[in-house]
Amino acid sequence: MADIIRGLDTVWVLMAAFLVFFMQAGFGMVEAGFIRAKNACNILTKNFLDFCMASLGFFVFGYAIMFGAGNAFAGVTGWFLVGAQSGADVPLYAFWLFQAAFCGAAATIVAGGMAERMKFPAYLIYSFIISAFIYPVVGHWIWGGGWLAQLGFFDFAGSTVVHSLGGFAALIGTVILGPRIGKYNSDGSANAIAGHSIPLASLGVFILWFGWFGFNPGSTLSVGNGDLIARVAINTNLAAAIGGLFAMMTVWKMFGKPDLSMAMNGALAGLVAITAPCAFVDPWAALIIGAVAGIVVVLGVVLLDKLHIDDPVGAVPVHGLNGIWGTLAIGLFGQKALGLGFDGFFLGGGLNQLWIQLLGVVSVVAFVVLAMGIVFKLIDATVGLRVTREDELRGLDIGEHGMEAYAGFQVFSNQ
Repeated sequence: MADIIRGLDTVWVLMAAFLVFFMQAGFGMVEAGFIRAKNACNILTKNFLDFCMASLGFFVFGYAIMFGAGNAFAGVTGWFLVGAQSGADVPLYAFWLFQAAFCGAAATIVAGGMAERMKFPAYLIYSFIISAFIYPVVGHWIWGGGWLAQLGFFDFAGSTVVHSLGGFAALIGTVILGPRIGKYNSDGSANAIAGHSIPLASLGVFILWFGWFGFNPGSTLSVGNGDLIARVAINTNLAAAIGGLFAMMTVWKMFGKPDLSMAMNGALAGLVAITAPCAFVDPWAALIIGAVAGIVVVLGVVLLDKLHIDDPVGAVPVHGLNGIWGTLAIGLFGQKALGLGFDGFFLGGGLNQLWIQLLGVVSVVAFVVLAMGIVFKLIDATVGLRVTREDELRGLDIGEHGMEAYAGFQVFSNQ
């Protein structure tokens, strides 16, 4: 019977890993749809190759740093998985594949924030470094028994580990890279640079929503607790649904039109926000968390434009800001009866859990901004971070790859 249970758990974890892997296609479609046709091939190539780099980096270095024996900061054993131990009651290789898919998701978030002007060789270097070293350090702190885990910090499926990390890596990279040509005028106003395919982006959002049912419920790592799996699944779905609705209502109220692209980012924001607390809250709380996320993503997009931070797909508001919100929401709505150290603030538990969550969020964001700032500066000083003005105007598909996403339909632009 024990072998049968372990076999079922293994199949569950592998199926979840396959779903999370399929999210790479979702990220690719969303990012390609939200940018111009002349850069679609480039962004898809980055999405494809960053999973290749993440798989290799996480195999050679990342897993050892994240789950190896070591200290409160990082693991130091299990390079190339030699002598490594599984972090769950499933075979090591199954657990590794599940975690590698998460690592790839964190890496690919940055592609959207730095889209349409980042050099391809620079992106390959970045994606290996974040997958092999930066992501695993944060993962060790929280999921590998590191210092935040020891303090009682909780992040069930990665609002901080995956999404805040990717979102704030995108933020510092975007700031260093600078805005796209033509995005901002001399008077400070912003120009809308429309994506070339809303249908493509819409397909990507549905793929991501579907894949999230591997991302969150799969993080149970076992089929043994059906109640937990079901709670995580319903919370995931409700937060996404109301996130999309509230983002649409917010942008409708602010700008007079129910913008589909913002509604889609609202659904993704709800998914990001519920990722950390999905196991620790009831569905009524998931609705509140998702609704706030939908509002946050709209206000975040507006704020970035005012700050002249050019994020073509909304990576920072969706993943960075809502990764923070979802992680803090544990300290507001989480329940001790569902596995936390303390009840959340709104359930009479005081500020205990919220302070721990806040410390974790601040620590991770500070580490990511500092570490990735150094990485991007070093890349800029060596191979260079940004393409030439000519290549940016012509499009990265031709300039970087010598091919077109839509052969015969290339449009030259002065933006």
